[in-house]
Amino acid sequence: MKVTVKGQVTVPRAIRERAGILPHTDVEFIIRGREVVLRKVSKGRRGNALIAQMRGRAGTGLSTDEIMKLTRM
Repeated sequence: MKVTVKGQVTVPRAIRERAGILPHTDVEFIIRGREVVLRKVSKGRRGNALIAQMRGRAGTGLSTDEIMKLTRM
């Protein structure tokens, strides 16, 4: 199998089924020496990483109550 010019590769059906990779499943790539491992992301890991990345970025100067009021409009 070859990587396309867009950097894509098709994971064979048998491998997807064995790994439990369904459409919209989050996966991650891990580099181990000269190997690249594709693995299914366990539930919650992706969300936790996104939250950690966003933490401390809300520099609006608004209080929590003011932000909540805006979300309820």
